Amino acid sequence: MDSAEFGGRPAEEAARRAYDKMALAQRQFARPADDASLRHPLATVDPCGWLGPTIHGRRLLCLAAGGGRQSVLYAAAGAIVTVVDISAEMLRLDREVAHARGLDVVTVQASMEQLDMFQASAFEIVIQPVSTCYVADVQRVYGEVARIMAPGGIYISQHKSPVSLQAGVQPCGPGYVLTEPYYRSGPLPPVAGSRLREEGTLEYLHRWEQLLGGMCRAGFVVEDLLEPQHADASAAPGTLGHRSQYIAPYVRVKARRCGSAAPANPLWLPSGSVGATCHE
Repeated sequence: MDSAEFGGRPAEEAARRAYDKMALAQRQFARPADDASLRHPLATVDPCGWLGPTIHGRRLLCLAAGGGRQSVLYAAAGAIVTVVDISAEMLRLDREVAHARGLDVVTVQASMEQLDMFQASAFEIVIQPVSTCYVADVQRVYGEVARIMAPGGIYISQHKSPVSLQAGVQPCGPGYVLTEPYYRSGPLPPVAGSRLREEGTLEYLHRWEQLLGGMCRAGFVVEDLLEPQHADASAAPGTLGHRSQYIAPYVRVKARRCGSAAPANPLWLPSGSVGATCHE
């Protein structure tokens, strides 16, 4: 398979190669769901309670989320799960783990920017872990998600925060300095040996107006936003825990698809959800 099969987009092709390697080594984002996480699968993947007390029977898409974890946990929680990923090896893990656990998961190898294999309103829930950094135009992703999302459906996505992608990965003096301009084009310079960046990939910095404004322009209403906690006061300088004391590396967004029609069984919204704490 070459980059021509994904429209000649070099960043997604680089991500495919990098995640194929991760899957073969089962490292970082390619560690399948274990027994402990499967005891309470919904609480594991949705600690904030954004999806309500049950997702049984929901049509759910795990977007750019292969690796044998996300899809398996949502399926174990009762959802009807499809997982899309650009990496064939990551999807192989999903099939193997689902089979071993006696769960049904549909896998599709595709770009997050081209989901034309799915009909409009095909899903009630779309879950997207950190992955938008691998595309130059995040608006194209949002447009595809909006098209395949049923009115009233929930889109939960996680992104690398813009300031984290601007800042250096090693400390400078008492903290960390910004080394990249906020208003920029093209991929970021490569970084090796950091948990904050995936070696071998091409990553793009998306501004807040693109991340959140783009979501709204695509037809979503943002209902909640959290910064997952990774700070560790005891961590050594240069580590994820130390840097996260100064810069929150990720942001997690809950958005609802606008539309006049509501799903037959509306998704439950917990009271007082704004400002909740989320460590997933």
